[in-house]
Amino acid sequence: MGIAVGGIALIAFGPCPAAAIDTSRPAVDAAVTRWEPDIAALEALDDREADPSDAILFIGSSSIRLWDSIATDMVPWPVVRRGYGGARYRDLCHFASRLVARHAPRAIVVFAANDISQPDDVPPIADVLLDVRATLSGIRSHHPRVPVLFVAVTPTQSRWLLWPEIARLNAAIEAMCAGEQGTFFVATAERFLDPGTGRPDATLFRDDRLHLSPAGYAAWAETIAAALEAALGEADVPAARSAN
Repeated sequence: MGIAVGGIALIAFGPCPAAAIDTSRPAVDAAVTRWEPDIAALEALDDREADPSDAILFIGSSSIRLWDSIATDMVPWPVVRRGYGGARYRDLCHFASRLVARHAPRAIVVFAANDISQPDDVPPIADVLLDVRATLSGIRSHHPRVPVLFVAVTPTQSRWLLWPEIARLNAAIEAMCAGEQGTFFVATAERFLDPGTGRPDATLFRDDRLHLSPAGYAAWAETIAAALEAALGEADVPAARSAN
C-alpha cells in the first residue's frame, strides 16, 4: 500500500511485476516507425557520453527534449536527458527499455504528455494506462529497484478543452503508482494553474501555450526536486540542496 506525501505516492521497494504487457494496436506500429531514428540517435549519444555518477535519468517527450537548462535547473542533482519529439506512452512503452538500458541512474523521471492531444481522437483512459504500465515494465526489465517517478501531464492553454480527460488520466496514473513498488507520482496541476482564474498560468508557457517557458521549467524543476527528495530520502539528497 502507498501513502501520499505532497502529491507523491510513496511505496516501499520490492519485486516488480513479472510480465510485460502487450499493447499492440494499429496506431502503434506507425508511431514506433516514426520515432525510431530519434531513439537510434539517443542510443548513439549514449555511446559518446559517460553519465555522471548517480544521475537522475529523464525520459519522455518534447518537454524533456527541449529542457536545455535542465543541468542548472536541477542543481545539485546530476542529470541525464533522453527526450524525443512528441512522445506518447503508446510509443514510449516500446522504447523505454532501450532508453534506460545503458544507464545506471539513481532514479528515473518519466514524462509523456501527448496521448490525449486531439479533441476528435481521445483514447480510452484504460488504453493509455496499459501503455503507462508497459513503460514501467520496460524500465523495470533493466532497473528493478531504481525509483521511478511519473510526472503528471501538465495543464496547458492549448489543450484546455481536454483537461477533464487529462485530469482523469493523471488520476489513473497516480492510482497505478500507489499500487506499484518503488513507483511515485508527481502532481503538478496546483503549481501550473493560476489560483485566481483556475486556468493555466500563461507566464509558465511559451507563445505556443503548450511548451514550458524558462519560468515554467524552473517551476517544474522545483516540483520534481521536491518529489525526488521525498522518494529518495533526506540521506540521498545532494549536499548543496540539503543545506538550503
